[in-house]
Amino acid sequence: MLLERSEMETLSGSTLQSENSALESSSDRPSSILAIDIGGSKIKILMTGQDEPRKIPSGKALTPSRMVKTVKTLASGWEYEAVSIGYPGVVGKSGPCSEPGNLGSGWVAFNFAAAFGLPVRIINDAVMQALGSYEGGRMLFLGLGTGLGSALIADQVIVPLELGQLRYGNGEPLGDVLGDRGLKRYGLKFWRRVVEEITPIFVSAFLADYIVLGGGNSKKLKQPPAGARLGHNLTAFRGGFRLWHLEDVPTLLTHEPGLNPTSNASNKWRLI
Repeated sequence: MLLERSEMETLSGSTLQSENSALESSSDRPSSILAIDIGGSKIKILMTGQDEPRKIPSGKALTPSRMVKTVKTLASGWEYEAVSIGYPGVVGKSGPCSEPGNLGSGWVAFNFAAAFGLPVRIINDAVMQALGSYEGGRMLFLGLGTGLGSALIADQVIVPLELGQLRYGNGEPLGDVLGDRGLKRYGLKFWRRVVEEITPIFVSAFLADYIVLGGGNSKKLKQPPAGARLGHNLTAFRGGFRLWHLEDVPTLLTHEPGLNPTSNASNKWRLI
């Protein structure tokens, strides 16, 4: 059953932990996870069992080493066994494979597991929020924030997308139109109209059962367009916790730059 907006707004760290989801059926998993949501303007973190996320500004000066140092300080007093990272860029099997446009440099080939001293799993930030928002069927997630994040989940197959690269109007990337830059340049009225215009197009193009509109700017919508519902930023943390119940997702280990062996092929979930 899909959560209504009012229900989403009541989510807390404790309710995220108490879900009896099919995603959370593995017996071999860390019992305490630190989920990190890295955005162009903020870093937000939440640990298993905690109720209130902690956050701090990010920005152009944020390098991966500074991120790790900042997060360790921000998470002071929390004890965790593994780390999930939602990264604002393209992610491959060994971590980030492109540099973020709104942060510092050095993210590609950075050894996050060694820096934290713990096993780490990294996925795109929109994918992490999509995973936390998923309630079954065929879902398209659009993250309305600094840029446009996107992901498709269809019957437990997760497909990261880059719909922000599509061209809109006079050829401008859709991510620039629907990101912070477009919101400031064209104004709220135009921005809302574009969201309302593209939502039914994407529903048809991806044969989606529903679209979830998440990200920090989704709250600027008066109401979601037909076929869509509004997400909630706390679902990014739920996605980070759920990430450790997907056996197909590679784990970056502290003792080697590579990843763990290929996981159980019979697992229902797949990350493409």
